[in-house]
Formats: sequence, C-alpha cells, structure tokens
Amino acid sequence: MAALYDCSVPSELLTGMRLARSAIGRGALVVIPTDTVYGIAADAFNPVAIQALLDAKGRTRSSPPPVLVPGVATLDALAETVSQPVRDLVDAFWPGGLTIIVPARSSLAWDLGDTRGTVALRQPSDPIALELLTEVGPLAVSSANLTGQPAATTASLALESLGDSVDVYLDGGETETVTSTIVDASSFAADGSIRIVRHGAVSEAELRAVLGDVLLGSDRPADRLDG
Repeated sequence: MAALYDCSVPSELLTGMRLARSAIGRGALVVIPTDTVYGIAADAFNPVAIQALLDAKGRTRSSPPPVLVPGVATLDALAETVSQPVRDLVDAFWPGGLTIIVPARSSLAWDLGDTRGTVALRQPSDPIALELLTEVGPLAVSSANLTGQPAATTASLALESLGDSVDVYLDGGETETVTSTIVDASSFAADGSIRIVRHGAVSEAELRAVLGDVLLGSDRPADRLDG
C-alpha cells in the first residue's frame, strides 16, 4: 500500500527518503516534489520501471519521460554532444525550470521509450529532489498525474490521481503551478537552431536573452499542466 511522508517533519523525511531510495532500487515508483509540479519518478536505467511509469500515467512509449539529473556532470555523461548554446542555457537556468532535449549518448544501456535518439534533461532546484538524485542517480520523471488531468501541485493530489501504482509519496509542500519550459537542442549541430517545444517556467524572453537568434519561437500555447 502506498505511503505518504511529510518531509517537513525530520523523522518522516528520513524515513521517506530511505524508503524512496529502496523503492527506486527495486524498480518501483516514487512521487517527489520538484521546483515546478510533483513528479512520478523511476530509475532511468530500469526498463521495467520505465514501463511502470508509463502505465501509471496512462501513456505509451511514444511519450518518453524526461530525465532529472543532479548536475551538469550528468548532462555530459548522458548527452552525445553538448553544444555551447546548451551550456549557456544550463549556466543561466539550471537548477531550475528548463528541460533541454539533446542527443542521447549512443552507448547508454537504457530504454525510455521512442526517443528517436534524444533525451530530455533537467536539473531541478528542489532540495528533496536533488538529494534523492544525488543518492540514486538520474531519474525518469513525469508529472504526477494521469494523462489528461491537471498536474499535481501537492503530494495529496498526486496520491488521489495515482494511488497504489506508486510506492512512496514524498510531501514537500505545495509546489508551483507551472511545468518546466522545454527546448529542443537535439538538431543544433545540423541546423544551428534551438526551438521551444513547450512554454512554462522560463519565458521565451528569458531564453532569447541568452540565445539570441539561435532560438526559434513556438506557436504552441502555454502548457495546460497535463504533464
């Protein structure tokens, strides 16, 4: 049965983190707070756990989850190439609400779904998420809600949506009501541009201040918080 731990209580934080590490290690799912909305997390290198994440959300392999990382060193380990504009974005907005799609390192033994050779990476700023990432490594994380429903901004809302498909819920208080901005830098080497895939926590103006004409805009409306 799923358990929820109030991370503002030191004893529950210690217990919740210990059980979250254990759950990730055995391929189970954990809900964690981030600096945007709550996320449902799985070991990025465990294909069974990835499929469980997709099943819990009601998604197919055509919607592979992003991967949260503890820092820039992990970006370099997971990406085949990291262009200078990507490094500029990381310097400006990590840790924070910017997800960057880059070419995935071809030698990695993982299966996130139908990624077409790319991976979407982000370093969050939430201390609970960062501590867990530092201890267990990269986590595949998608918003903690069923597909088509609003993203959860509290652990209780995530529990209502996902129930016992998740083993451990870490309650870090109410989060922001926006998801991360997503940009696609995977084809930068080919066409010299980076495009906005989803609007969110980092504005187009903020991105353009860093990237200039390298950034291509998007006609897509602001994210609807459906993950």
